[in-house]
Amino acid sequence: MLTDSHCHLASHKFSAEGLPSLLERARAVGVERVITLATNLEDIPRNLELAEHFPEVFACVGIHPCDVQDTPDDYFPALRDFATHPRAVAIGETGLDYYHPAPEGWTEEDYHQRQREFLRQHFELAAELELNVVIHTRDREGDASFRDALSIYQPFAPRLQAVFHCFPGPFSQAERVLNLGGLVSFTGIATFKNANEVLDAARMTPPGQLMVETDSPYLAPVPYRGQLCEPAHVLHTAKSIAEARSESLGEFSTHTENTVQNFFRLEK
Repeated sequence: MLTDSHCHLASHKFSAEGLPSLLERARAVGVERVITLATNLEDIPRNLELAEHFPEVFACVGIHPCDVQDTPDDYFPALRDFATHPRAVAIGETGLDYYHPAPEGWTEEDYHQRQREFLRQHFELAAELELNVVIHTRDREGDASFRDALSIYQPFAPRLQAVFHCFPGPFSQAERVLNLGGLVSFTGIATFKNANEVLDAARMTPPGQLMVETDSPYLAPVPYRGQLCEPAHVLHTAKSIAEARSESLGEFSTHTENTVQNFFRLEK
């Protein structure tokens, strides 16, 4: 059994009519559970609806850093209400994105500061509701978003865990997350020929602190690179990482599934 621990089933790239077949293809290859993540207030109800409708689907609720400029200042009570839904299993996708330029009318500093404020508020909500947090970081150059997110996470680390999703490597960065008790999660990038740092980080991360994901509809692994990604494809990422770790797929799936259970606080 495997879980796609991070995807976006509510994406416009997936048709509502095609979702049953998509989930059936996942089940056919042993991907029996899917975590779908919202990115803004408008997106959350659809993700929760999918989690209500499909028993293998669970949802995370949050505001993506690239959506903070379009989110009203008084968003927090609505997010809190969504987060108490019985099918909401973590807070996210949240984080910091210093890769994309500031939107029109914003300075880079104001835009990044609003992202940092939202991330801190997401951590506060997670601590209140005893949930964990799914973090996105991305930089145009350097690692400022990673360092800033880690700094915001640090005071909350005794109370909750954060997973840095779509982890890009190297292990020296992963180690800083792991030392706080956090997790890293790996996408199909781990299957790419030029992704040695990512695969090395996945190889060195101890059991109990890594998960696998697709981030679908994006980042399809080899042999589907360049195509629309879907939850079934997480099998190829799992196989690549298991081989790099000198583990059987069964051994790998056993410890990653335990991690999924614990992080998302799911009943076995």
